[in-house]
Amino acid sequence: MFKLYFFLFIAFLNSCINGYDGSLMGGINAMQYYQRYFNMRTVGEETGLVFSVYTIGNIVGSFFCGPFTDWWGRRWGMFIGASIIIAGTCVQAPSTSRYMFVGGRFILGFGVATCATAGPSYVAEMAHPAWRGTLTGLYNTFWFVGGIPATWTLYGTQYINSDLSWRLPLWFQAIAAGMVLLGCLFCPETPRWLVSNDHHEEAIRVMARYHGEGDRNSPIVLLTYKEMIEEIATEGSDKRWWDYKDLFNSKSAWWRLSCVGGMAFFSQWSGNGAVSYFLPVLLNQIGVKSERTQLLYNAILNVISFVMATIGARFVDRLGRRAVLLIGTSLFVVWWSVITTLTALYGEKENDNTYGSRSAIAFIYIFGITYSFSYTPLQALYPVECLAYETRAKGMGMYNLFVNIAMFFNTYAIPTVWERIKWRFYFVYIAWDVFETVFIYFFFVETKGRTLEEINEIFVAPYPKQKSMQKHIVVVTDRGILDKGLEEQY
Repeated sequence: MFKLYFFLFIAFLNSCINGYDGSLMGGINAMQYYQRYFNMRTVGEETGLVFSVYTIGNIVGSFFCGPFTDWWGRRWGMFIGASIIIAGTCVQAPSTSRYMFVGGRFILGFGVATCATAGPSYVAEMAHPAWRGTLTGLYNTFWFVGGIPATWTLYGTQYINSDLSWRLPLWFQAIAAGMVLLGCLFCPETPRWLVSNDHHEEAIRVMARYHGEGDRNSPIVLLTYKEMIEEIATEGSDKRWWDYKDLFNSKSAWWRLSCVGGMAFFSQWSGNGAVSYFLPVLLNQIGVKSERTQLLYNAILNVISFVMATIGARFVDRLGRRAVLLIGTSLFVVWWSVITTLTALYGEKENDNTYGSRSAIAFIYIFGITYSFSYTPLQALYPVECLAYETRAKGMGMYNLFVNIAMFFNTYAIPTVWERIKWRFYFVYIAWDVFETVFIYFFFVETKGRTLEEINEIFVAPYPKQKSMQKHIVVVTDRGILDKGLEEQY
């Protein structure tokens, strides 16, 4: 199990890579030496381009990451993504012009798309079935393992009175990618990829060693292998890089895609985009003008968010995926309503009410904490669970595409629109979060308590959401044969 946790840790680092950049650019954007070197501003179209080109690279990479991960396997998908990220770092960090800097960010985004597909797929398929929910939920909490060093590195390098203050944090971006590059060479391939590619004996050995404590006849190994044979086709669409039709060719496929797409857009448009990328701008809006103080607030929020996301990863198995999302999204409506009111009252330049400003900051923190608890663990876990094996890699590529379309709006539209309407933009978040709550209630399925193959039963039902609320039972008979069924059958 300790070896298994090491392998999963290597996969977790793919999330760390994304988190580092997500927190890095928000802080660098506030640095004076960076702004002077490239003639940039905190907000505006130029800033929107620098942020969004990373997203554009991610969007382009989304069409390649599925085939990479299907052809060569999950671990080699991680290797390819990490290699591209290191190449992007070597272009971005020493850049001498804005165009070179933008080009480096495009390459980084392309590489992250592959890591964001291969990483969670590896964790979900390799984790012990009894702990899949918690372990796959922990995958995305490593966003903060990247984000926390990024924000505290920026807080430290701001004291360097040269361009090294922003170049050094950019070079550090290659550290996690280098660890993935080396670590995945020691990782075994996932049993599901091995079965799909007709390597059954190797798949059984991997499951017996890491899931069955060395026993090939362990009930969990027998059940998982039996379900893999029934559900995974050796001639599935994952063998054809151009074949995406299984994502759209049936009612169950569209229901899966609605859950995957819903999670992609909801996880980016709930208001977290403004907090993650533009916290310094939000703080400036409510009267916190000091660059040092803004970076400190950003760093502290990342630490708190990591703690709450880790706790949330455990609760997705206890409360269920739908319950966590419904509660969290409903609270978003409340928090943004309060933030909007406080910013309207105390967000003007002439405001001298420090208590009002501090209250607004407090609720921005509360929103970030709520988001970390409810959404961060499920961003990788939920879409992976909703996709069948043959469409998992391509489906995660589509998920990554949806996420980056949503992020493009966050990183380009927000700084552009912010100059014109300021805090009134918050009303969009309030209305959208209400819509999210309704959509989750009627369309999101519950995936807790089932193996990845058993989840397929949900989506073939006439109304998958209702079907998913029924308990699933596994029985081991006296002959060692595993039987399963729905609660109402017993």
